[in-house]
Amino acid sequence: MAGDSLFGVHGAALAVRSQRMGVLASNIANASTPGFKARDVDFQAALQSMEGGADGGIAAATKYRVPTQTSMDGNTVELSAEQTAFAENAVQYQTTLSFLNGRIGQITRALKGE
Repeated sequence: MAGDSLFGVHGAALAVRSQRMGVLASNIANASTPGFKARDVDFQAALQSMEGGADGGIAAATKYRVPTQTSMDGNTVELSAEQTAFAENAVQYQTTLSFLNGRIGQITRALKGE
């Protein structure tokens, strides 16, 4: 993967977390859509696929959720679980982004000779 020497796994992790945020947001947005099936990204599987250079790694790691209780209209979104997963993923995304920003700052200072 390009850029491994500078950012390691963190660049790929940021991409996976970003994609997962979109999937979780879609689940939340469709909480009242009849028949909607909630999905989630298996972070570890997606990251391993990306590191291995596999095409469609994130798509292959996106699976349907198994709900604890399906609603009468067939919707499998459990809003509180989705909101919790979204919040946790947002914190992890921000942490990864902060690390990358710090790394970029280090590289910039090194290039300037500071």
